[in-house]
Amino acid sequence: MAVNKNALIRYKTIDKCLQNTFKQWTLNDLIEAVSDALYDYEGKDVDVSKRTVQLDLQMMRSDKLGYNAPIVVYNRKYYKYEDVNYSITNSPISNHDLEKLSEAVSFLKQFQGFSHFNELGSMVQKLEDHVYTQKTHEKSLIDFEKNENLKGLEFLDTLYQFIQKKQTINITYQSFKARSESTFIFYPYLLKEFRNRWFVIGRRNKNEGIMNLALDRILSVDKSDVKFVLDTNFNSETYYNNAIGVSVSPNLKPETVLLYVTHKQAPYVLTKPLHHSQKEISRDNYGVTISLMVQLNFELEKDILGLGEGIKVLAPERLKRNIKERLYNAVDAYETEISDKNLRTIARRLEYKGFGILNHVYTKRDIRKLKAKFDAYFKSNDEASFGMREVLKKIPEIKAILFNKNFIKVIKSIDKGAFLTKAIYFDKSTNDNWYVTWHQDVPINVLEKKEIDGFKSWTNKQGVVSVCPPEKISKNTFAMRIHLDDVTVKNGALKVIPGSHNKRLNDEEIKLISNNSIPFLSEVNSGGVQLMKPFLLHASSKTTSQKSRRVLHLEFSSIELPEGLQYAEREDF
Repeated sequence: MAVNKNALIRYKTIDKCLQNTFKQWTLNDLIEAVSDALYDYEGKDVDVSKRTVQLDLQMMRSDKLGYNAPIVVYNRKYYKYEDVNYSITNSPISNHDLEKLSEAVSFLKQFQGFSHFNELGSMVQKLEDHVYTQKTHEKSLIDFEKNENLKGLEFLDTLYQFIQKKQTINITYQSFKARSESTFIFYPYLLKEFRNRWFVIGRRNKNEGIMNLALDRILSVDKSDVKFVLDTNFNSETYYNNAIGVSVSPNLKPETVLLYVTHKQAPYVLTKPLHHSQKEISRDNYGVTISLMVQLNFELEKDILGLGEGIKVLAPERLKRNIKERLYNAVDAYETEISDKNLRTIARRLEYKGFGILNHVYTKRDIRKLKAKFDAYFKSNDEASFGMREVLKKIPEIKAILFNKNFIKVIKSIDKGAFLTKAIYFDKSTNDNWYVTWHQDVPINVLEKKEIDGFKSWTNKQGVVSVCPPEKISKNTFAMRIHLDDVTVKNGALKVIPGSHNKRLNDEEIKLISNNSIPFLSEVNSGGVQLMKPFLLHASSKTTSQKSRRVLHLEFSSIELPEGLQYAEREDF
């Protein structure tokens, strides 16, 4: 049975309404929705009668079009789908439609081979395969790339109609980086697919440049009454000539990119070029050198990274640096993966030896960020950089870097109830160089002095109140020393005496043990941490190199202080 365009628009509109279960749809509501849809399509008022919509509902219920829509009336007034998951778009194709599609496929196949119809090739194959599977009820013979979970495809037809009719739209959109959605005017010019993901290309306002919006980030699209603005400089046929993907900078000139592709990956790159400008420059026994004339963008880097070790950037230099840094960061992400076995091992060593070392807890990127934060602080504040107390109070923004997934895993593997009690920063360098004799870390920092049994040796240095707590609290405490630089014997690595952490020692005991023990030299890589108990005997020598030894010393406990006494720097995480 033939169905005209207006009827199809009415069916689709009624279908869309009945899928919306948040509203109760009366017959008048459906008539109004259909009238609005036809007005948007034809640009003029269309008189839709009550009888027309009633016949449409009857037609959708029947099997004449193959819909068999489960439309029911409830409360003698409202219409809905009995099956909330039903849609006419999910209905199988009728025999009549199959015959028409078969005729269309046969007609289109006549044009295959003509240069003007090259782009029809895959479309005809898709149609032919779909008609075949519908007729024979057999499995598809061609598996085309698809992503059935991709969001936003429901806007594809709507956006196409708006572009075709040169209509301005209101878009509600939330990018991956945005914390919340925003609604704005948009002038759409083009729909583009890249790697099975759809984008709408256009302008946000008259004064901004061309931009792309991913359909899977669109929340809603509505027609706007704002007059459409056509960009006469935008040419959809040439806009993407000098770029891979959808990220185009109109004012950025394309550059010659030289890539060396190994012998293993070369066949794939040569048979499926990265870009239409790709040329083979030279080859040897190990691979092939190719050139591209493109803008440097995110998609180009993604294609290069996708070939892994099979490709190397030769030029330009900044692209080479970017790829190199991203590969280093990728390796860093694997190296900073801490296993449960490592966590159990470090917890046992801390218990029995009083210390333990874990390298690769923080990535190089994390360490660069931490160094930058400290450099910025000391540059703008008149404070000595060789030692700073109450670090998290003075630079609270570093908590977002410090308290990462690995940090939480390490701390909780030692004591699930632990919270931070102290943060100190040390920077031992040739300008600020010192020797630290053998000692134990005993004092804790509190908000104010309170005379409580077991708490003694009170001090107040520059407003920091310290006290030696009962031994029970000290034994519960542990420290994490985060190394911002590689630490070796040359720049004052910490020396510790394993097993010396079980009790508080007096001066004679410290001297006796340190003179008769072989210390362990704690050489730790940048981004690594050393865990230790405060009673562990430790010392450090002066640095003999030009390299700094920057360390962030954090202390933790799970014991609450008595009688209202509070840790001065307590941080829960």
